[in-house]
Amino acid sequence: MRALLIGLCTALCLSALGCGGGHDGTSLSTGLGGGSPPAVSNVVSVVVDAGPTSTSLDANTLFTTVTVCTPGSTTNCQTIDHIQVDTQSFGLRILAPALNLALPVQAAGGGASLLECTVFVDGYSWGPVALADIKISGESASSVPVQVIGDPNFSNVPADCSGQAPTEEDTVAAFGANGILGIGVFDQDCGTTCVTTADNGFYFACTSTLCQPTTVALAGQVTNPVSLFATDNNGSIIELPNVAEQGAATLTGSLIFGIDTQTNNASGTETVLTVDPQAGYLTAIFNSQSLTMSFIDSGSSGIFFTDTSIAQCTDPSFSQFYCPASTLSLTVTLQGANGVSGEIGFSVDNAQTLEANNPTFTALPTLAGTYPTPGSFDYGLPFYYGRRVATALENNTTSLGAGPYIAY
Repeated sequence: MRALLIGLCTALCLSALGCGGGHDGTSLSTGLGGGSPPAVSNVVSVVVDAGPTSTSLDANTLFTTVTVCTPGSTTNCQTIDHIQVDTQSFGLRILAPALNLALPVQAAGGGASLLECTVFVDGYSWGPVALADIKISGESASSVPVQVIGDPNFSNVPADCSGQAPTEEDTVAAFGANGILGIGVFDQDCGTTCVTTADNGFYFACTSTLCQPTTVALAGQVTNPVSLFATDNNGSIIELPNVAEQGAATLTGSLIFGIDTQTNNASGTETVLTVDPQAGYLTAIFNSQSLTMSFIDSGSSGIFFTDTSIAQCTDPSFSQFYCPASTLSLTVTLQGANGVSGEIGFSVDNAQTLEANNPTFTALPTLAGTYPTPGSFDYGLPFYYGRRVATALENNTTSLGAGPYIAY
């Protein structure tokens, strides 16, 4: 079964540099970052900024704006900003406090409602699966299963969910975003396992008194909306400018839908790394170790790996982040299931110093920390700085080959 994958600041959140918020005061009704979104049907603006609340700063969190409507309606709609863009999860999830629409909840049979438990590295989120029409720039999809996180009408969380992660993240402040747009390599968040196996850890049929694990057909699972677009539906491209080593206060780029479907998403000479078609992993070779459960993830707030030779921060607010005495220059080799590999150089700075020197910066390319799972290298949003990175969906073909793959 595919992991429901990571994202959301990864596990490692600082009081000032991790999950949280800190609204920058700009109006987002005309596009993130205070400017107008690109006037192209398959392009939407994305921004790295301080987040949707005033509790703290988000570091390396990529946001966009999504419009949701009740199914079949063109007027009962809401445009929601600060939706995190995550290439290592699948489907749209909206925080109930940020949602003003009453979306129809899917039935699970026998008078029960369909609920989902979404597990990230740092916590879990619980909420019903509802149907919504989704619009992002000029792209749209109808009756898409989405998760409404923290819906007060479904507050009883079964132990089978809460026991999977230490912290409940069902508020905007805890989540660090108004929602998350999962545009990874898979069409559904669970896949065939949840079709055949009731005890899958994802889906539950709930009445007012009881929640039981349940199977769900593919069409009923929370679904990557890109796969349901009428066109430009075989993947996506994130394009961000380069960031100086010391970081930047904000950063604006583009999310482009489709690969080789229009002139603005045509492929070139990219390095193509195919990923495991079951879990979405690739291999990272780091410190002479072959880490086979590795991934590239726009939803992770730094570069996360295990290296016991690098000093960790002593300040509890920066727990599990690296704080070397001076900037380190390191390399990792990323290798796809197709055998293609590429060596990537990256730097690691002292996380405490990064915040002390520039406390309002949110784009930090040298932020790094430990990763809790052996055999993993999580190359988060810093990988995307200065690159054009394509994510191709499973069961789709482009001029670079068949998905699932990552290309840069």
